[in-house]
Amino acid sequence: FRRCSGGGTVLQGPGCLNYTLILQISQNDALKTITSTNHYIMGRQKETLRGLLGQSVEIQGHTDLALNGLKFSGNAQRRKRNALIFHGTFLLDFDLPLIARYLSMPSRQPDYRANRSHSDFVTNLKVTAVSIKSALQQAWSAKGILDSVPDFKKLTMERYATPEWNEKF
Repeated sequence: FRRCSGGGTVLQGPGCLNYTLILQISQNDALKTITSTNHYIMGRQKETLRGLLGQSVEIQGHTDLALNGLKFSGNAQRRKRNALIFHGTFLLDFDLPLIARYLSMPSRQPDYRANRSHSDFVTNLKVTAVSIKSALQQAWSAKGILDSVPDFKKLTMERYATPEWNEKF
């Protein structure tokens, strides 16, 4: 499916955990620019996962998280005047060879990728989705899920799940 935040192609499937933060820009000066938002959110994600995993987590590129130079999370943001969404994926128990099977090498790569193949560039975290969800909910003082956002299901069905939205290039 096409993402409203743009970015490169992402392969999704069992073993991927997706998350979305919906934040009001006016409530935090760190959210004023794209760059400061990336630093703020990725820093918090890094520390949350470091605490959960008990090992060093690196921020690579602008919005990737990695262990020992291997990417396990890619993230992006979409901004509007008053609010933003910041979303990403964690590889937990994904069938990693599928990435090379279905995706070409990206034309643009972060320096730390060093032109490595997909199989030499990504890793699974090997933790449960429940443990990550719990850690992120605590870190972000999350109060709800997307289904509780007014008109979320309607907007999904009428716009983001339509062929017109997803086949637009």
